[in-house]
Amino acid sequence: MKTHELWNVHFLNQIIDTMAEGLFTLDDQGIITSWNQAMEKISGFSALEAVGSRCDILKCSRCYGKQCPADINACGVMVHGRTEAKECFVRHKDGYDVPVIKNARLAKDDRGRILGIVETITDLTELSLAQKTAEDARRQLQQAFRLGNIIGKSPAMQNVFDAVRAAADSRATVLIQGESGTGKELVAKAIHFNASKDQRPLVTVNCSALSETLLESELFGHVKGAFTGAHKDHMGRFEQADTGTIFLDEIGELTSYMQVKLLRVLQEREIERVGDTKKRKIDIRIIAATNKDLTDLTRKGAFREDLFYRLKVFTIQIPPLRNRKADIPLLVENFVHKTGKRENKRIKGVSPGAMKILMSHAWHGNVRELENAIEHAFVVCRTDYIAQTDLPMELQAAAKHAGVTAMYPASADPVPKNLTREALVDLLTQCQWNKAEVARRIGKSRTLVWKFMKKWDIPLKQP
Repeated sequence: MKTHELWNVHFLNQIIDTMAEGLFTLDDQGIITSWNQAMEKISGFSALEAVGSRCDILKCSRCYGKQCPADINACGVMVHGRTEAKECFVRHKDGYDVPVIKNARLAKDDRGRILGIVETITDLTELSLAQKTAEDARRQLQQAFRLGNIIGKSPAMQNVFDAVRAAADSRATVLIQGESGTGKELVAKAIHFNASKDQRPLVTVNCSALSETLLESELFGHVKGAFTGAHKDHMGRFEQADTGTIFLDEIGELTSYMQVKLLRVLQEREIERVGDTKKRKIDIRIIAATNKDLTDLTRKGAFREDLFYRLKVFTIQIPPLRNRKADIPLLVENFVHKTGKRENKRIKGVSPGAMKILMSHAWHGNVRELENAIEHAFVVCRTDYIAQTDLPMELQAAAKHAGVTAMYPASADPVPKNLTREALVDLLTQCQWNKAEVARRIGKSRTLVWKFMKKWDIPLKQP
């Protein structure tokens, strides 16, 4: 070989060795003929170890279960001339898997004769670590804003989270107060399951759902013959919750008689089944909840003061949704994901215009009302994003009454006075960037829509 040819080969080898990507070549029999420094780093095999071996030393996951190349002519790159670049794993010399992108191409001369195979390996270890770090950060962020099924990042909800954790570490009686739909039962469950690592029972009773007689039997149980229809002994909810937690929802609805009976349970930690004289000891933690002002009821004589003080050993006040508007986007994201999964419907999120209405609403029904609004939107939404017109009519009407007007006219108004850049992007999103449909909705020509898009620097094609 001439001097300049040797220099060219040497220079080429240096170029190959400076590559960040791993590169190696095979002959037409599947024997490794070259192996750059990046491959040494990725695989752990030196060039001396690799050259002359078969490529199965890498134990690539794409070739898993095959003696590759048992027949080099059956290899994908020999059949198709190349293999598609795909993520896979190669086995390091020390036995662990390395995430990579692997690509291969058949090399031929001018006459079509096979010279060999060139393969490149891109190490994804750092990228995988970065993705894992990002995923861990996202999970930690979600955990910071979530406790059980309770979601919130506002200071008010962070206080609730702190109170739940404190209550979980104790067996003290807890009173949860908050408006309907704020998530009192979720808080009760969070307290129980954060405290109970051994699957102790959690029993829930709605005190407003049953008459006094039925509620007494449901809570305390009864013996056979205690009343007409009592054909056998029945264990009550207090006994079912033994060693665990009983959650008494709507505690403010208890009659005076049931208040007395509950007070005895709290004082004595024992119950009597209806029609029985035998006392039964129980080891339970009581969590009660109400949407009423028990202080006011006590003052009026409608609720026993001694029972009130027995219940409010540890009180948790859940703020209404209107007082924690910062949590609405987080809740909406959760409900969109949950409802989409349940309905098997792909909706990415909520448009800016719809979010503006959601943020401005008073939410007298609180989180439950918000979830119902998202579920309603899923029924009518036909695009990737929930629009203003997909929300329940009462929300749209309330927003209009409150001065939060729609960001575009509902009818084909000849002069869209309140059309803004945000409104136009919202409309384009709803119409999947169909300018003709947008023009129809605002009662203007498609040319005017293009004019506005150019004026506000909105891309003509959907990003």
